[in-house]
Amino acid sequence: MKTDNSTARIAQALRHRATALPPGAALPSVRALMRDMGVGPATVQQALRQLAREGVLESFPGRGTFVAALPAPAAGGDTLWQTLALGPARAGAADLLTLSELPPAGTFALHVGYLPPELRATSLLDVAAARALRQPGVWDRMPGTGLPALRRWFAASIGCPEHEVIVCPGTQPALAAAFQGLAAPGSPVLMESPTYLGALLAARAAGLVVVPVPTDGEGVRPEALAAALHASGARLLYLQPTHANPTGASLTPARRAAVMELARRHGLFILEDDWARDFGFAATPPPLAADDPQGHVILLRSLTKCAAPGLRVGALRVRGAAFERLRAARVAVDFFVPALLQETALNLLTAPSWPRHLRRLHAALRARRDALAAALCDVLGSTCLDTLPAGGLHLWLRLPGEADDEAVARAAARRQVLVSPGRAWFPAEASEPRLRLSFAAVDPADAPTVATRIAEALREA
Repeated sequence: MKTDNSTARIAQALRHRATALPPGAALPSVRALMRDMGVGPATVQQALRQLAREGVLESFPGRGTFVAALPAPAAGGDTLWQTLALGPARAGAADLLTLSELPPAGTFALHVGYLPPELRATSLLDVAAARALRQPGVWDRMPGTGLPALRRWFAASIGCPEHEVIVCPGTQPALAAAFQGLAAPGSPVLMESPTYLGALLAARAAGLVVVPVPTDGEGVRPEALAAALHASGARLLYLQPTHANPTGASLTPARRAAVMELARRHGLFILEDDWARDFGFAATPPPLAADDPQGHVILLRSLTKCAAPGLRVGALRVRGAAFERLRAARVAVDFFVPALLQETALNLLTAPSWPRHLRRLHAALRARRDALAAALCDVLGSTCLDTLPAGGLHLWLRLPGEADDEAVARAAARRQVLVSPGRAWFPAEASEPRLRLSFAAVDPADAPTVATRIAEALREA
């Protein structure tokens, strides 16, 4: 994240203030700091985030910001030299770490991207893991491309030959491998705006230059994509055609055809993140990769989302010379996915109980989506949601134009409702204030309470 002169000045002033206070001392509120220093909320918040990344301050949602406790010096000496050697933190890293942290007990965790415990396939996984442990060779090395039987399952579900499948330890490592294997550092990569925060971070970690492409309620806009291709010369597009995270939008048939035509015309790779394939409430269109004989589309599938966070298993489907590039990039990360995880996944997917789990899951998610959407519209008005997604896990809540999404998120946290500020999901500046909410996390009976607390947080902020 680039720091302007104003932010740097405020950060330095707060750094001096923190050194004069004892560890654990509370800093004034953002509003008080704005008044004392004569700057706006965004400048103060950026300075506080910078000092939190440096370890000078600690921030606790709902409690405030405090001077961090100094760690005891290690036996080997002072490690403060690392601050200079590491340089600035990567943009988006703090936001992704926030999403991955376990929420405090008693909160409504609408900021996470996983199923809540009551909707997970935990009991089915217990049985599948017990069977996997009885398999011979479960602690042996595995082929770098994955267990053959699991590759066959993915191939059958995607509709492709087994030799085009690479099993991965979840989708985040698969994204990292794909970005590293498909483009050289410094190359442009096109991304929907807004888009998945984890993909943004993985692309930047691979040294790629993110080029945002505007979207609307029908997904990426083909005319904007064509303009971005012409201006950037990019050869890689990261895309979520179905139930996109965070917006919930899905590409219409006309736009799907237009995107594929642009890929063929420009020699473009499309990294298709099909994360929500198992979360469609109605008939879900096939992936773009289903009609791609020329190998433009690299498909990413996940089992983690629909089963449980601990089942870190996904797959890439790759055709042509790109297969070897991605296989090498995948193996460079950790050689292979442990056999125990792959055998567990295979036992889970081939059990008669798995289709029943998905049917129950679809019904529960639809009820939760409807309940939270209705409750939000009751307290915030019908214009707060411009898309009611036909699948996925999230609602993309519009805030009034003058609202500060991060301030609303902090106010909601003080009411035990954790939400994700929308600005983190934009590759560039946010076009409007938004919140990403996981409707999966809210039981229908709790939806009015959650919506009321979000409305109260908006009024406070």
